[in-house]
Amino acid sequence: MNRSAPPLTQSQAGQSAPIRQICCIGAGYVGGPTMAVIADHCPGIQVTVVDLNEARIAAWNDPDLSRLPVYEPGLDVVVGRCRGRNLHFTTAVEAAIASADMVFLSVNTPTKTRGIGAGQASDLRWIEASARQVAACAQGHTIVVEKSTLPVRTAETVKAILTAAQGAGGQTTFAVLSNPEFLAEGTAINDLEKPDRVLIGGEEPEAINALAAIYAHWVPAERILRTNLWSSELSKLTANAFLAQRISSINAIGALCEATGADVREVARAIGSDSRIGSKFLAAGPGFGGSCFQKDILNLVYLCGHYGLQEVASYWQQVVELNSWQQHRIANLVVRSLFGTVTGKRLAVLG
Repeated sequence: MNRSAPPLTQSQAGQSAPIRQICCIGAGYVGGPTMAVIADHCPGIQVTVVDLNEARIAAWNDPDLSRLPVYEPGLDVVVGRCRGRNLHFTTAVEAAIASADMVFLSVNTPTKTRGIGAGQASDLRWIEASARQVAACAQGHTIVVEKSTLPVRTAETVKAILTAAQGAGGQTTFAVLSNPEFLAEGTAINDLEKPDRVLIGGEEPEAINALAAIYAHWVPAERILRTNLWSSELSKLTANAFLAQRISSINAIGALCEATGADVREVARAIGSDSRIGSKFLAAGPGFGGSCFQKDILNLVYLCGHYGLQEVASYWQQVVELNSWQQHRIANLVVRSLFGTVTGKRLAVLG
């Protein structure tokens, strides 16, 4: 691990000013660990994570590393190594943006609960608010990086907000990149340290190269993929949709196995041995949960419908519906095995 590298310079990537300051808006599950790993591998860059939640920032700054607001194996070690050196957590959002050469947007994008697209589309109010804050506070040339999981074409909104704020004399300018996260709970640090790929989408080669140069401190060049903005934004949703699809597929086969006397574990091992398919995400169970898969698939469904691709929308909607069916099917199996009622009985959940 290279801990003595000098600051990266944007002149190396086709820009004039050195990259010395990074700001990340959002100190949650993605922003905190990602910035910690960047700070660990790039000691010449000052990395500041900002959030309006004072309690969360206080937890990130707690001397007791076991009280960090995010638990991930190895995260406490990384934060302990960098915090106070070149990794900082603060609620001083405006000052951090003003001094930054690169700003990551890593805020929450939940599913909308009302309005157009309610129940499917992503609520982008925090992305828009963050973009407006960057537009108001940034100085000089700033590279703005979308880190949150976003619907394809979101960068158009971010660019429009930033373009409106650009100084007439060119004193304030912006470049927008998409750099989605591919983290799994429980393995986030390993996913960041040894990623399958780092995806960077953009329209300006200089900005893309500047971000790629940061990752190049520890990620092999062949694993840093460059695309256009829209491909990068869509790739994150597609990756989660494909993983969820595999879970629904093996659960559907699991139901057929129960009806025919086949063993779904043996079937999964048999098809997983096919190099074209592989063995990951073929464990039958009660279906997928968590904060990402269903949200991202429903977002994909909404986007397909928005662009008039109703057959495609129906295809991905079926993945969600089958998952819901599987959850109810497993619940019914449990109730039936307990003689029709769970009242007064103790249930243990393994895993």
